[in-house]
Amino acid sequence: MLAQELIRRKRDGGSLSRDEVGGFIRGLTDGTISEGQVAAFAMAVFFRGMGPEEAVGLTLAMRDSGTVLQWDLPGPVADKHSTGGIGDNVSLMLAPMLAACGLYVPMISGRGLGHTGGTLDKLDSIPGYRTQPDLDLFRRAVRQAGCAIIGQTADLAPADRRFYGIRDVTATVESVPLITASILSKKLAAGLGYLVLDAKTGNGAFMETEAKARELAQSLVSVANGAGLATTALITDMDEPLASCAGNALEVKSAADFLLNARADRRLMDVTLALGAELLVSAKVAVTTEDATTRLQRSLSSGAAAERFDRMVALLGGPKDFLGHAGSHLGAAPLVRPVHADDTGIVSSIATRDLGLAVIELGGGRRIATDKIDHRVGLSHLLGKGQRADGETPLCLVHAADDASFARAAALVKASYRLGDPPPVTPAVIARIGS
Repeated sequence: MLAQELIRRKRDGGSLSRDEVGGFIRGLTDGTISEGQVAAFAMAVFFRGMGPEEAVGLTLAMRDSGTVLQWDLPGPVADKHSTGGIGDNVSLMLAPMLAACGLYVPMISGRGLGHTGGTLDKLDSIPGYRTQPDLDLFRRAVRQAGCAIIGQTADLAPADRRFYGIRDVTATVESVPLITASILSKKLAAGLGYLVLDAKTGNGAFMETEAKARELAQSLVSVANGAGLATTALITDMDEPLASCAGNALEVKSAADFLLNARADRRLMDVTLALGAELLVSAKVAVTTEDATTRLQRSLSSGAAAERFDRMVALLGGPKDFLGHAGSHLGAAPLVRPVHADDTGIVSSIATRDLGLAVIELGGGRRIATDKIDHRVGLSHLLGKGQRADGETPLCLVHAADDASFARAAALVKASYRLGDPPPVTPAVIARIGS
């Protein structure tokens, strides 16, 4: 069928079959469908949505546009995906913890998007670490370390890259069916058997309201399971930073402290354990959530997770002794100064998104895709809601390259915090969306 007829039917609220959606994506991949037609299709989906069968068809067609990995491993293959937030370095700890519990984790991660940090940008702060290895090295790292965190290769879901580039310039990025297909096509191409999704809600998340986060989580779970990938999701809170730091090298150092049992933020631990327990139970490695949580905690206390992380880093080109000497391997900003509130009081709310913008002002994120990131800069010792700010306790420490960027970031930080009455306690994990 002609592409314009499919666009017309979707524009008018009709449904497309899996074969029709698949044909459209094949045209996108081989260039027989124009960018204008893809843009029109994306806009039609943006306004008209997609039914479950259409969304599954779109996801599978994008998966099949490139290589689909097959794994011959002695344990379940699993991964997690987060919709993004501030201080969200969960992947760095969760992947080796799961590996230490018997799962294999081929994690395809992304770079920073908007105000949120990206796992690959964090890993780029480790000297020598290859975030874009060839598939042979990726496979070897997964087999030998039990986990490998890398970026999307040219072989995996290439239709997604072209489709996303068109969505990005046509104001159709926020479409739930298109977000769903974009995320899941890469996960399915990675050859997973099990997936857990972290759908964040709050003023630091892309989906600010819980209703929107639930809509996306339910779409992801429904389509993933419809495509044969066992998936559950958690709705988690992003009304404050997850870790008490934001910035690439700072979040890697936080992960090192977490894995070495030196220091772990409570909310960060809660989310990491909850996501890990979902996967261990789903993959039938653990019978109950309690059993799964105990296994994950043991992976930390025994040092097994730390050993897996160090093995992954070394296999992918980084230092062999990274965790034990993380501070010396990671770059440090030349200027570190506190930012104090103008008054004394309890933190009642935080404009979390603006803290992400402060990291960008420091040079720790991108304004445009070609910007070079300064991995040294960021924010540490961030106060959370309910904590007290006073003359002795700053809102945070700003790690900056120079006085000018410090001043811009400090102004954003101060404006982000509100002091007042103690806020109600919000759990880090708000809800579960099952299959």
